[in-house]
Amino acid sequence: MATAKEAAALRVARLDTPTDLRSEAVPEISGALNILLADMFALYLKTKNFHWHMSGPHFRDYHLLLDEQSEQIFATTDDIAERVRKVGGTTLRSIGHIGRLQRVLDNDADFVTPLDMLAELRDDNKQLVASLRETHAVCDEHNDVASASLIENWIDEAERRTWFLFEATRVARE
Repeated sequence: MATAKEAAALRVARLDTPTDLRSEAVPEISGALNILLADMFALYLKTKNFHWHMSGPHFRDYHLLLDEQSEQIFATTDDIAERVRKVGGTTLRSIGHIGRLQRVLDNDADFVTPLDMLAELRDDNKQLVASLRETHAVCDEHNDVASASLIENWIDEAERRTWFLFEATRVARE
């Protein structure tokens, strides 16, 4: 049985997750994934913001589309954070931490037209695809095939969101 001192030491032990990745790989991969995670949280909240503030004749369709997309984006966050921990890094700890790392710009406007909402999210998702590809390259450089494999699925999902948002903002020719 552990003494009180040993038990206390276990409670404050460092988060040194064992990994076979080279020591320089851990901060590079976890750093890239943490930035990606911050972007996902920022995009999730922006998508929910627009979902909550949608208006107009296509309200129901757009409202449901953005709800579906926000759920998909949020679903990636736990997987990203857990990959950071699995490779031996530490991950985001606060909203402030997200704010310092995010590249997706916030939109705090009092009113945004429905088509402007969709166009902004389309562009954000397109940029996210580029960021995902950059993170994939970091993972490839360090032979982190598990992270790269997950990222490939997230690229496909972001490309689908971009496509749907693009099609929803097209103007029909009469």
